[in-house]
Amino acid sequence: MVETMTERVLRIMKTPDRIRNIAICAHIDHGKTTFSDNLLAGAGMISEELAGKQLVLDFREDEIARGITIDAANVSMVHNVDDNEFLINLIDTPGHVDFGGDVTRAMRAVDGAIVLVDAVEGIMPQTETVLRQALRERVKPVLFINKVDRLIKEVKLTPEQMQERFVKIITNVNKFIQDISPEDIKGKWSVNVQNGSVCFGSAFHKWALSFPYMQKNNLSFKDVINAYEADEYKNLGSKAPLHKVVLNMVIHHLPNPVDAQKYRIPKIWHGDLESVEGKSLINSDPDGPVAFVVTKIIIDKHAGEVATGRLFSGTFKQGMDLYMNQAKRNVRLQQVSIYKGAQRITVDNVPAGNIVGVTGLKNVYAGETVSSVPIEPFEAIKHIFEPVITKSIDAKSAADLPKLVEVLKQVSKEDPSIFIQINEETGENLMSGMGELHLEIIENRIKREKGLDVVTSAPIVVYRETIQKKSEEFEGKSPNKHNKLYFYVEPLEENVYQLIKSGEIPEMRLKKKEQEIYEKLANIGWTIKDAQKIKQIYKGNLLIDDTRGIIHLGEVIEMIMDGLQQVIDGGILAKEPCVKMKIHLTDIKLHEDAIHRGPAQMLPSVREGIRLAISDSKPIMFEPLQILQIEAPVEFLGEISKLIQNKRGQLLDMSQEGDHMTVKAKLPVSEMFGLSNDLRSSTEGRGNFYIIDQIFEKVPEALQEKLIKQIRERKGLKTEETFLI
Repeated sequence: MVETMTERVLRIMKTPDRIRNIAICAHIDHGKTTFSDNLLAGAGMISEELAGKQLVLDFREDEIARGITIDAANVSMVHNVDDNEFLINLIDTPGHVDFGGDVTRAMRAVDGAIVLVDAVEGIMPQTETVLRQALRERVKPVLFINKVDRLIKEVKLTPEQMQERFVKIITNVNKFIQDISPEDIKGKWSVNVQNGSVCFGSAFHKWALSFPYMQKNNLSFKDVINAYEADEYKNLGSKAPLHKVVLNMVIHHLPNPVDAQKYRIPKIWHGDLESVEGKSLINSDPDGPVAFVVTKIIIDKHAGEVATGRLFSGTFKQGMDLYMNQAKRNVRLQQVSIYKGAQRITVDNVPAGNIVGVTGLKNVYAGETVSSVPIEPFEAIKHIFEPVITKSIDAKSAADLPKLVEVLKQVSKEDPSIFIQINEETGENLMSGMGELHLEIIENRIKREKGLDVVTSAPIVVYRETIQKKSEEFEGKSPNKHNKLYFYVEPLEENVYQLIKSGEIPEMRLKKKEQEIYEKLANIGWTIKDAQKIKQIYKGNLLIDDTRGIIHLGEVIEMIMDGLQQVIDGGILAKEPCVKMKIHLTDIKLHEDAIHRGPAQMLPSVREGIRLAISDSKPIMFEPLQILQIEAPVEFLGEISKLIQNKRGQLLDMSQEGDHMTVKAKLPVSEMFGLSNDLRSSTEGRGNFYIIDQIFEKVPEALQEKLIKQIRERKGLKTEETFLI
């Protein structure tokens, strides 16, 4: 009897060296979903005729309507490579910068990434972003140069010119990988034509070539050009099928889970590697304790919350009891599934090293660590960009308010890049996202998929609060006057902040000696003794313990950290998040009796002490700015310069290639609403822009007071005084 695809998947997933967990990632419109179709067709899961047109992994209505990938989609399939069967767990990721959070989360689940680059456009801003996300998670990249047919049909290059173009793209990719690689992999993960870690081809026309494949089958670029000139390019798909060439590259150059976890686990899990759990994680042991990281939540109207993620250790079985380490509660596993795009196939059990969907983890969030015994949670999944655009959202009908709160909670689970604030005091619900498109998509899904009529405000920008100088020491007293805490604050050094922002230093509570963090700080001039005083790294701020010999410190330190988080989440100027601060705890006087130093006493004293110190350190507002790459014909330079100036922007760089120019500019997010339309008007519809980076800079002095007043009025805060307690 012929084995079904599901039966083959279940058989091979028990052989870890035959598994490859991979993501397909690239800049928007570089052909990821068309490329994925080819791999599905190669596995016999869709017809070859429809591959490239069916776009199987873009299965939601808005993805089909807009022609872009919005959600990462999973599929497990089996391929024959060199007469051996291999299981490919594949995630197709979005390319638009607004949905980059899905790429970041997908990178936690995979060990390798196929990075697609358009042969004509070359390496673009989002290509750099996805490479940065991959390397930060220790995910090994290989390169596919797509849309080679455009070089022949549109740009009309000779074989020599095509090779020059490829060399330029590969050099740029390798230079970028070298520049951003962490020390332990620097120089090891470059892509190389000779060894076959680079492929060229056309996903739309279903063919691909790599140097080893060309040698083995006696093919050259001249053959490709001749096929296009003779209008026989359809035969290329049978001479050099894309799935065959690409999967040869994947099998030979991307690691299996056992090899990958040996170097990935020490970077993304900070528990004891010598413990039973640590050894099981390092070896991807199917017989060890369960350790699973949730990377995506889908709300299924029949099954409820379906959590997708990577099983790093142990074996999932239906009905087993598990522990959610961040939620701190026990749960029972109901269903275990594998993916075929929009379909979930229920199975009995899945061993370590696979990407899997499960139900039964009630009220779970992406980033949660689920295990059979309580363990140190995995490092938080941190996206490169932060939400900077906010809208207030309300139900059209007052009767729908309870449903709105429920729907917003669902939305923040399904897309953790969306930050939801439900303010029960003012009744205001805020939804923050990566950009205008991001919020528009979510709003449409709430209306169409969740069946709830909502109204939203005009977009609001999320600012940051920070300080300019070191403060004096201040005392925070508990309401019962029996506990006193002493704090001072000072600005955080820029180089430390950059290490936190880049993910080199993880944001966490330090419960034990974190030697790696201490060494990174020592490299930039800290002493090990000072580094060991750090108790917490939270949203780009540090809590430093300068106390000595405090007997009950261990009992109250968690409450001090909770109080610090409350202050950082809402600063004293306008209750915006705080950034770039070092908060020093210098002394504590505690009541002998534990009953007098509970949360009701400790939290207000922490908040008071830190807020008083901040008010003495010249607090100011920072605004988000985005660094953009603007592409347009060179004749529009004057118009683009004028547009940037009118939006309080700054021209950073300009380069020209023929009649085409690339401009780099820095613009405040508050001035960017409607930028797409303004740019189209200024360039007669021929200009585009892409986001390269996001930074925060001081709001101009002249605008500080006016801005604080506006935000406080919007939030219903008193406008004449700072928010101290």
